[in-house]
Amino acid sequence: MPTPSDKMKAARSRRRLNLAPRPRITPQAIVKERIDTVKKKGIYLLPNLFTLSSLFSGFFAVVVAIQGDFEKAALAIFVSMVLDGCDGRVARLTHTSSQFGVEFDSLADMCAFGMAPALVMYQWCLHDLGRLGWAAAFVYCAGAALRLARFNTNVGVVDKSFFQGLPSPAAAALVAGFVWLAADQRIPVNAAWLPWLALVITVYAGLTMVCNAPFYSGKSFHSGKSVPFWVLIAAVVVLFVVANDPALVVFVLFCCYALSGFIYQFYLWYTGQDNPVRPKEDEIELDEPEEPVEAQDRQ
Repeated sequence: MPTPSDKMKAARSRRRLNLAPRPRITPQAIVKERIDTVKKKGIYLLPNLFTLSSLFSGFFAVVVAIQGDFEKAALAIFVSMVLDGCDGRVARLTHTSSQFGVEFDSLADMCAFGMAPALVMYQWCLHDLGRLGWAAAFVYCAGAALRLARFNTNVGVVDKSFFQGLPSPAAAALVAGFVWLAADQRIPVNAAWLPWLALVITVYAGLTMVCNAPFYSGKSFHSGKSVPFWVLIAAVVVLFVVANDPALVVFVLFCCYALSGFIYQFYLWYTGQDNPVRPKEDEIELDEPEEPVEAQDRQ
């Protein structure tokens, strides 16, 4: 056991070497350090403003749908789609990507493309079907939540050129496009079969979001690449067609996109090719426990 003189000698030696005793690190100190780090670290304003605007558009769609203005509700969902497509590109162009932005974008997408289309469709005509109506709306809402959760967990695993299942903005456009088409008096609003058709579209959109069909994402297309001149002419023709009858053309385009994944999946199956959104077993790295040293020596 050290004597008092030994302790005094150790203290003198520490003072000579300028070695002060290290403070004890407690869990409370670690938590305080993390809180101070979060307080000092801010968020990027520009891309998150686009995400916040997208969230507001989805909320506005629900508000005007409750008031009975379904055309404005459908258009608000389409505005939310445009804003959602801008936030990620703005973050990459301005080098302001962050984990906060990723999480905020997912939550905003759930509200704008999950809750808002389901509530708008239910408020429009699904409520006429009673329990089947709100059950169909819930299927869509649950499909959007599962699709967003799977997308966040599969980042870096599946091919970026394709989406695994129908993306939630496209599903929301399919539902909102049908409401817009009816609000534009392009289909008979008082028909007895209209709520059943709305139920089929809502359930189809919800289930397609959680399927494994590959849907083209467009991320492999780079805007900096040169394209043939006929592409510009085709873009002008598409804009002319959309401007001539926007409600009908937009709904038809998203119907074709909602079917394209299954058509391409059938083509891959027919030609014997692998599904690009389903990772192979040899491409997945499994964390296997290391063998103990004694077992390695015995080998």
